[in-house]
Amino acid sequence: MSKQQTSAPPSLPGRLTAAAALTALEGLALAGLGVYLLYVGIAGDADSPQQAETGGLTVLGLAALPLIAARGLRLGRRWSRGPAMITQFMAMPVAWTLWTTGGAMAFAAVALAVAALAVLVLLVNPTATEALGIGAREETR
Repeated sequence: MSKQQTSAPPSLPGRLTAAAALTALEGLALAGLGVYLLYVGIAGDADSPQQAETGGLTVLGLAALPLIAARGLRLGRRWSRGPAMITQFMAMPVAWTLWTTGGAMAFAAVALAVAALAVLVLLVNPTATEALGIGAREETR
């Protein structure tokens, strides 16, 4: 009998898996916004279709950062923590801007701020950092 090898990701702590999931959700939300802006620009519903299309392409490009970081976190890659944290730091001023806009955007602001803070807390947790091979504790003799 031959043994089949699977390339399953290593067993990761729940905190790291949660951080990857939240980061992926942020990336998917950005991608959705980018597609919407592109649609509005192409359909001609925007005041400036060219500006909407350019904005849509920019947002789609920005969506790549959290999506790539989320995949790296899910696979336990050390490099992924930096881009994931940068994404969260970038989300905070966006959340503030949404909050100051008021109205229905206040809900989006709170959701984004809570998600960003949660991911930051999860990523600086010693369990997560050790799983990524960052700052692993060394025993002294």
